[in-house]
Parts: sequence; structure tokens; C-alpha cells
Amino acid sequence: MKQNNVMQTDEGQRALEDILNVACQIDDPNEMRSLFEDLFTEAEISDFVLRWLLMDDLKRGKSQRDIAKSRNISLCKITRGSQMLKKKNGFMRSLLSERYDDHLHL
Repeated sequence: MKQNNVMQTDEGQRALEDILNVACQIDDPNEMRSLFEDLFTEAEISDFVLRWLLMDDLKRGKSQRDIAKSRNISLCKITRGSQMLKKKNGFMRSLLSERYDDHLHL
């Protein structure tokens, strides 16, 4: 059975906006953790955390091959993360730059 991409529907877009609005109202890390634990499986959270670590590794200047080996992930996933950090006005680039550039001199 082929799964429909709910994000291509108006209903999916409205649901995403609702989720984002709920998340923006949460300012307590414990509540956000509870939301994540209710919405996502342990494997989904693990994938999410791994993506964050990958982006962090890239921003810190680790080579893609070193990341692939140490994190046991494909170069394809790492390349996607690298492309996200190369976007001139990309959110992750801006976020991680604010976090690291001052003391890492990136």
C-alpha cells in the first residue's frame, strides 16, 4: 500500500502550523521533552539527535569521512547536512554560527 505524503495536503500544512505554534508556546525544556516523547518513537528521537550531532560535527570542521566513521552514518546523510550549512541564509547555519563562531573562529 502506497503511503500518501500528508505534507502535500492542506490538512497536513495546517497540522504542521498547529504543531509549530504549540512548540513555540513551550518554554520549559522538560515540557518539550515530554512533547517529543509523546509524539515520536525512541528511534525517531534518536534519528533527530543524530542529525543534530551531525550538523554540530560539520560546523566544528570534522571531515565527512570522520563523521561517517564515528557516527556510523552514510556519506549521503552527511552531504545533505553539509549542503544545509552552505545555504547562505540557512537557519541551521545561522543558529550554529551564533553558537560556535565566536570561540571557534569559523
